[in-house]
Amino acid sequence: MDYDKQLKLQALLDGELPEAEASAVAQWLAQDHEAAALREELRNTRGALAEFEAGIQMPESREFFWSKVQREIERLETPAAKPASAPFSALWRRFLVPASAVAALIIAGVVLNRPDSTGHTPAAEIETALADSGAFTYRDYSAGTTLVWLSYPADTEVADNDEMGTVE
Repeated sequence: MDYDKQLKLQALLDGELPEAEASAVAQWLAQDHEAAALREELRNTRGALAEFEAGIQMPESREFFWSKVQREIERLETPAAKPASAPFSALWRRFLVPASAVAALIIAGVVLNRPDSTGHTPAAEIETALADSGAFTYRDYSAGTTLVWLSYPADTEVADNDEMGTVE
């Protein structure tokens, strides 16, 4: 049974249908057993609810209660006031704060990587020789030190004496 037919059946029970439609629905009920069973279920539910509601008393009159409900609905439906636009100084500040942070980072990078009197940057210089991948050179000109790291045997070499590390 579709939704519209269920609504017509409920309207018949509530006495909301005109005479012509009420007689058409009554004929339909005589032919459809599922609709007749639904009508009986709706009648029983209506009777149970009527008995339950008989003992409930509202602390205020019915009109006053529904006027409170209506006022609350109207309050929720009113559109919120549009916030005032931000002043120009606030918008300008919103742009300047990130821009000044970026500028400070750029200036710090330029100052820290400025070459000294010998022409080298304070940052350490690292070299690797492509032909010999086992050597690594680190030069720090500000401290005047050079470190060369050799890994022996180099990864590309095969050790002549392969006795270490083998178990026979």
